[in-house]
Amino acid sequence: MGRVSFAFVLSLALAACTPRGTLVVDPAAASVGTVESVFIGTTRGIDPKSGDDFGRERRHSARYTRLDVSIPPEREPGEIHWPSPHRTADPARDFVSTSAMLYPGAPAFRADLARELAKAPRGRREATIFVHGFNTTYAEGAYRLAQLGHDLDLPGVLVNYSWPSRGHALAYGYDRDSALFARDGLEDLLRQVDAAGAGGVLLVGHSMGAALTMEALRQIAIRGDRRLLRKIEAVVLISPDIDVDVFRAQATVLTDLRNPIFVFTSRKDRALRLSARLSGEASRLGNVSDVSELGDVRVTLLDTTAFATGSGHFNVGNSPMLLTILSRIKDVDDVLAADQSTRTGLLPGAVLTVQSATQIVLSPVTAISGLQN
Repeated sequence: MGRVSFAFVLSLALAACTPRGTLVVDPAAASVGTVESVFIGTTRGIDPKSGDDFGRERRHSARYTRLDVSIPPEREPGEIHWPSPHRTADPARDFVSTSAMLYPGAPAFRADLARELAKAPRGRREATIFVHGFNTTYAEGAYRLAQLGHDLDLPGVLVNYSWPSRGHALAYGYDRDSALFARDGLEDLLRQVDAAGAGGVLLVGHSMGAALTMEALRQIAIRGDRRLLRKIEAVVLISPDIDVDVFRAQATVLTDLRNPIFVFTSRKDRALRLSARLSGEASRLGNVSDVSELGDVRVTLLDTTAFATGSGHFNVGNSPMLLTILSRIKDVDDVLAADQSTRTGLLPGAVLTVQSATQIVLSPVTAISGLQN
């Protein structure tokens, strides 16, 4: 085996051995941390090993749940401390669920979601839908959204789409097929959120979940459902594991979106380098370096290379400064459009535009002040 191939296999094997977060329910944790409610639509089947948790099995009909997650006080913005199956969870430092609910069906889910949305005044009844990525368990996807919701102080209700990832670093092929399988489930969840009374939706997809997000949106567009597409206020793709040509084909039919598609990229994303190697390509959308490849697509690329740590595959969720930008994502296009002639300093770093595509190379020094101008 060659040196490159050996390093490739070794990196996957090490990732597979990383301790995983597990779902721990402790009602007493509500008195320790700050509780974030996460509504969940899932096409996972029940894990046959545990008998009571959602695992990797694919289920054609969606089920609906809710997790109330306690965000521990002993952490920095962007950090998640997963509860481990090898020790007792500590609510002061670990993410712990205070309650877990399985709804009997879609009507009960919509009714509870509608009650939560109704707590906000009219005109501000929004939902954030998060679509997790490759190698993610049911608990990890929900806890990640709870972390983002807490750190970003997101408006509206948090909704997670939990598709049947196997949750294993060596199951890339299984997960890619599962993401295709899960398109109808995501479309269904969007319709459930719409029917519950959400006035607007922020749709966020990470990694392979970004590919699933684009496929579901393309499916809705082909159905001709312009009203549902207009309900989506912004589409954010974080480290998207998508072939560039496939993305261009997907985006071409999405003419009814309110804003350009916002894509967070990194040239130091090691996970996407591995994905590109598996796919026989030079790069994926999430580590594209030349904006001209997307010149005919209405898209804004935000290059987070300067913030890369570890694998560089979730810079946005791990950086307080990038979290600030993500929390203002709907303002980015307006800020750019407001000052076409003097963009220097308007947003951090260099700003390049080719036809309909814009690339912003973010700088750690000015990332926060740039959006406040």
